[in-house]
Amino acid sequence: MKMLTCSRLNSYFGNPSKWVAKGVILLFVIGNVSAQAQESPTQKQSELIRPRSERLRSTDLLAQATETEVSSVTEKTGLVSTAMQWLRSTDRPGDLQFHGFVSQAYITTSDNDVFGNSDKGGSFGLTEAGFNASVRPLPRLQLSAQVLSRRAGEGNSGEPRLDYAIFDYQLYAHEANQFGIRVGRLKNPFGFYNETRDVAFTRPSILLPQSIYFDRTRNLGLSSDSVQLYGDTAVVDWGTFSAQFGITLPVVGDKDTESSLLGDVRKGHLNREISYIGRGIFETNDKRLRLGISGIWLNTSYDPNNRLNDPLGPGALQFTPVIFSAQYNAERWTLTSEYAIRPFDYNNGFRTPPAPRGLNGIDIVGESYYFQGEYRFTPKWEGIVRYDALFTDRSDRDGSEFAKISGGISHTRFAKDITVGLRWNVTPAFMLRAEYHYVNGTAWLSRLDNPSPLDTEQHWHLYGILGSYRF
Repeated sequence: MKMLTCSRLNSYFGNPSKWVAKGVILLFVIGNVSAQAQESPTQKQSELIRPRSERLRSTDLLAQATETEVSSVTEKTGLVSTAMQWLRSTDRPGDLQFHGFVSQAYITTSDNDVFGNSDKGGSFGLTEAGFNASVRPLPRLQLSAQVLSRRAGEGNSGEPRLDYAIFDYQLYAHEANQFGIRVGRLKNPFGFYNETRDVAFTRPSILLPQSIYFDRTRNLGLSSDSVQLYGDTAVVDWGTFSAQFGITLPVVGDKDTESSLLGDVRKGHLNREISYIGRGIFETNDKRLRLGISGIWLNTSYDPNNRLNDPLGPGALQFTPVIFSAQYNAERWTLTSEYAIRPFDYNNGFRTPPAPRGLNGIDIVGESYYFQGEYRFTPKWEGIVRYDALFTDRSDRDGSEFAKISGGISHTRFAKDITVGLRWNVTPAFMLRAEYHYVNGTAWLSRLDNPSPLDTEQHWHLYGILGSYRF
């Protein structure tokens, strides 16, 4: 049997239409075989939960309900099923609940590395697993926490970490209005997807739009140690307006954040400075239209390590993005778009000898946006298409001025991503995804996975498959 060489593999994966077509056909074949194997003699319980397009007779509904009861009675008990039933149970004091998830992805790229050595035959380098618990000891008090393990290239080793720990007290509640306070390590409220981005079921794709939700600075963006005020109020008969505002200490201690903000992993360390975050979202009563605006005032500073002859001097960084979000939901399709302006300001030093300025005085405004459409073919099958664009400096969109002044690579300053994906809800608890990206530019690539910009390619392809289970 002949072995495929790397060149032949690259040639094969370099044909997007061939790869995507085979992946889609494979998913459909597996789905049909699985459905045929499980249709007889009983219907899957998940089909009863999902709405059906055709109207069923009452006798059919009664027969399906009877079959479900029989299958639940005759289901063999075991250690795993008993454990799952116990975890799903809500009959505990204080409404104590446990939930969790685990996801595994396979990613291969024609060039450049994403979550490991993806351009060398593919990588299983993206693994996510989380376990969370919540309890309500008092009617107005809820406590919740989650431990997360995430393996994602050089920046995330998979070591378990505290993802969030929330003390949520409802100060006031009356019909459609409520007001409360949250304290702890909280999810950062910005955009539509940030607070739930760690669970694959709640993301519209394997990779979120990287122009808004950077994976290379995920720890910085996902959560922070905060005090947040929140409230919901009815707006006449139109809908509901919800708002959150918080004072935070950002999480800046990981290498991915350091390399992204300072251009490389440095010998010193970034400091956590008082920062601010807020978001407001309006949603109509029929849930069709959602409009939002988010703002972040992120402050951090750098202390050099003079004992190690740190070439970078002390300095401060302010990052103040504003994000505008809009979404329209219909019965079968959803349209979503978000736009961000992202000012960066490096000041108070940051001198890098022998250069006269280094990072000091850099004041640029980045720009990001995406347009996304989702279509639900059936309750089990969903498709997505998206155009995503990121510019590090909107006054230098192609990076030519950056390359002229610094001698750097121009395509590291922008990224334009076309995404096509497919989702299969195998059961309510298990999901499969497949997607393809054509990317022009490398602005959102992790510098830890791609340490030399000279070795990156401007035009490249990414293919991904992900399986996810939740309980």
